[in-house]
Parts: sequence; C-alpha cells; structure tokens
Amino acid sequence: MIKDLFNLFFPKVCLACNNLLNDNEIYVCTSCRHDLPVTNYHLDNSDQVKKLLYGRVKLENATSLLRFQKKGIVQQLLHNLKYKGHQEIGKFFGQWLGEELAKIDAYKNIDIVIPVPLHRRKLKKRGYNQVALFAQEIAFKLNAQYCDWVLIKINNATSQVKKSRLARWTSSDEIFSVQNLDLIEYKHVLLVDDIITTGATIEACADQLLKAKSIKLSAASMAIAE
Repeated sequence: MIKDLFNLFFPKVCLACNNLLNDNEIYVCTSCRHDLPVTNYHLDNSDQVKKLLYGRVKLENATSLLRFQKKGIVQQLLHNLKYKGHQEIGKFFGQWLGEELAKIDAYKNIDIVIPVPLHRRKLKKRGYNQVALFAQEIAFKLNAQYCDWVLIKINNATSQVKKSRLARWTSSDEIFSVQNLDLIEYKHVLLVDDIITTGATIEACADQLLKAKSIKLSAASMAIAE
C-alpha cells in the first residue's frame, strides 16, 4: 500500500526515455537496454581503445562499455548522470561492466581502480564526481581497492562539450597531478572515465600515474565516441 502510494506520487521512470518502469525494471527500461549500443570490446578481445591511444599511452588492457552517438540513448544517459544528479546511472554501468570484467583473466589481477577526478571547485558545485560510483562498483566486482586520493585535477577546465575534436585533442586545460604514489607502486591500476573521445584525458592522467614505480595501467570507460 505504502509502496503503491509512493510510486503514484514519485513514479519510477526510465532514465533514457522517461517512460514508466515496470516493477522488475531498474533505472533503464527493457526496451532501452536492448537498444544500448554495446561494444563488446572486452569480450571480443578488441583493441579499439588501445589503438586510439597507441604511441601515446602504454596500456595493458582497455575497454569501453558502450558506443557514444550524438543525440543517441547513451548521450541522454550520460547527460542525466553528469548534469541531472542521476548518479545511479554510474552505478548501473559499473555493476554491468564490473561483472563482465570479473570473468576475464586480463582484468582479474587489477589491484586498484582510480576514477578520473574533477577539480575541487567543480566537485563542490556539482556535489559528486560522475565517475565515482562507476569506479566503485567495478572495484567491488573485481575485488580491488577504490582509490580517489592519488590522482588530482589541479586546473579547473572549462567544459569540453562544445569544443571541436581538434580543440579537445590539443587542449592544455586538463592538467592533473599525483600524490601518494607509493600507494600504487608495483600495482595494476585501472583508470576509469565516463567517455573517451580523443583519449586526451586518459593520456594526461596516465602520464601522471605512470610516474609510479613499476605499475601496470589499464583503462575503461562507460562509452567511447567512435
């Protein structure tokens, strides 16, 4: 009775299409979930993400869960995650990708999962890092440590959304630093982000993390713009 009244006044809707969810659906309706453009990179042994970063970052493994297309369902979900406070989307994607990576030998030896950080001012304004729950869920599924106190963003960059692809590639706005490097020495680190476009952010973060002694670095994201 109480649950029915709650759903009457606060109906659960799909975070992709805004249609009402059935009782057995969580966050995303069955129809939208079937329409999600899954890459299957990690299942097909595809090196698409590594190829994007070839010659720029030495990665052990790399994957993205979904393909990002303008005005597509993934863009809608990431917009709701990043700007509308729907952190549950990050949790949903993290559980999904984490469960898949946990079945793959190449990812079973991940020691630490690190999210791409926000600048402290942007974090204060938004109230959360949209990558945090994604990273936490993956760490939980891989039985790895979640760590957001090694990699730091030291420059409050302007939004990359409206920049051209070339401008994002050559932008020096995103500047990162590291602290407590001893915590990741001799570890296999998984660096995670929401979306990979040119790979510039992953490259900038990797340049800092690889200062640690004898670390192995892999990368994963919710989506990749192909």
